[in-house]
Amino acid sequence: MAVSIGIVAGHWGSDTGAVCPDGLTEAELNLEVSERVARSLQALGYHVDLLEEFDPRLEGYRADALVSIHADSCMHYPDATPPASGFKVASVEDSLVPEAEARLVACLAQCYAARTGMFFHANSITYDMIYYHSFYEIDGQTPGAIIETGFMRNDRHMLTQRADVVAQGIVDGIICFIEEDDGT
Repeated sequence: MAVSIGIVAGHWGSDTGAVCPDGLTEAELNLEVSERVARSLQALGYHVDLLEEFDPRLEGYRADALVSIHADSCMHYPDATPPASGFKVASVEDSLVPEAEARLVACLAQCYAARTGMFFHANSITYDMIYYHSFYEIDGQTPGAIIETGFMRNDRHMLTQRADVVAQGIVDGIICFIEEDDGT
């Protein structure tokens, strides 16, 4: 049976998400990376659904994994410790498949850090991440994770000029999870 993966392009089809002073929007960054992830996974033979933020297909959605791709704020945080740079990954707080989601989060975090060289900013995981609405729409047996690929201000170069690397880090994490899940 073909492996099925859902990719949510955060804020796409809904709103802009975070916006930088020069007009760069989170939604456009998320869509660019999500499309790259989807194309790469499809080229490897996976079935991929590219989904909008509030896509009606999310209701009861079943897949081997669902990853929602976002970017973090464009705000300046001069006193942030550690600095407002890096990425975050989380799954739903009250998961029905906690072991699978823990593996998905671990694979995404490890592979994304290895590919991008970015810091895992674990101490800034938010309520909105662990209670992300899509986690409550999809089938409870579908392992899901949300990734904030970087801060739009401090990681801008990586997010805008190296979107291929950002996308490949996510692809690597999904493949890590799928292959580990298949026992290969």
